[in-house]
Amino acid sequence: MKYTDELKARAVELVMHAQADPDSANGAITRVANELGLSKETLRVWVRKHKDSGNATPTESVDLEAENRRLRAELAESRRANEILKKASAFFAAELDRPSK
Repeated sequence: MKYTDELKARAVELVMHAQADPDSANGAITRVANELGLSKETLRVWVRKHKDSGNATPTESVDLEAENRRLRAELAESRRANEILKKASAFFAAELDRPSK
C-alpha cells in the first residue's frame, strides 16, 4: 500500500515525540501504529529511516535538551537531599551516644 509523505512524516513525528517522554517511550511505535491503522513493522521502518537519515528536527533536539536540563536539576536536588540526610543521620547518631541526664 502506498502512503503519503505527509502521513509518514506525521506518524514518525508522533513516535519521536512519544519516545522523547520517558513515561510513554515503551511501546510508542505499537501505540501510534494502532492509532493510525498502520502495520507496526511499516512504522518501525519509517522511524529507523528517519533516525538513520540524521534528520532530527529542531523540536527533537529541544526536547532532549529540556529533558537533560530537567534530569540535571533532579540530580542536583537529590544530591542536596542526600547531604541533608547524611548530616541528620550523624546528628541523631551523636544524640544516641550521649549519656541521658
